[in-house]
Amino acid sequence: MIGERVKQLRLEKNMSMTELAERAGVAKSYLSAIERNLQKNPSVQFLEKVAQALGVSMDSILFNQQEDKQAVDPDWLDIVHQAQDSGITKEQFKEFIEFNKWRKNQK
Repeated sequence: MIGERVKQLRLEKNMSMTELAERAGVAKSYLSAIERNLQKNPSVQFLEKVAQALGVSMDSILFNQQEDKQAVDPDWLDIVHQAQDSGITKEQFKEFIEFNKWRKNQK
């Protein structure tokens, strides 16, 4: 069931229900109802938000597919979204990474 899978993924990521609800931008009460299988038919939009907050694909939730162990941490996704929202380009972000690598090698 979808609710059981959401709960399993949330626990694997060491997230509280409150934290997942906040990251996904969904109501904690609705998330709780999903996890307890009181609500068995969540919307696609809800699943997209939860999957993104968990750093997994929707297929992982819907079909219980194992995720690649190199899946992106949700905190990194948040940082990338913040950078995009602030107007930072991919090139600027790459330049920062290269500078940081250079600086690290100078030590």
